[in-house]
Amino acid sequence: MATTQPFTNFNFAVEVVRAGGSAPLVQAAFAECDGLEMGMEFKTLRVGGANDRQVRLAGPVTLGQLTLKRGMAADSFDLWQWMSDSIADPALRAEASVVLFAADGSSERARFVLGRCLPVKLKAPPLNGKDGAVAIEELQIAYETLTVQRV
Repeated sequence: MATTQPFTNFNFAVEVVRAGGSAPLVQAAFAECDGLEMGMEFKTLRVGGANDRQVRLAGPVTLGQLTLKRGMAADSFDLWQWMSDSIADPALRAEASVVLFAADGSSERARFVLGRCLPVKLKAPPLNGKDGAVAIEELQIAYETLTVQRV
């Protein structure tokens, strides 16, 4: 019997491509990615005379909000430009993928595809002259669809 290896949480990449574009928007790797979530609301009904059970009806799907963090660099203001462009044109969207790699990082194993993405929050790093830590910026993205592609 073959055993499957679990994914490691550090072998991933994020690709964001603006609508109508072909090259990825983001040129830097993200250190953290959180918010790949999908849920379903439901409604509970009681059937007359059936006191021992409930009927569950599927309702609308709810999706999470992706949060990405990366080290800020002097030549990487691409996220800030995307946010500015989206404020100027609220209809502007992008497609994004979160790619999971094998444990050794050699091959793609799965891909979460996020449709019609919109940047909803961009946070500059806190600045502190006493601390020598890397400046980390944070981006939050709302998405309208989420699908998983297994490789």
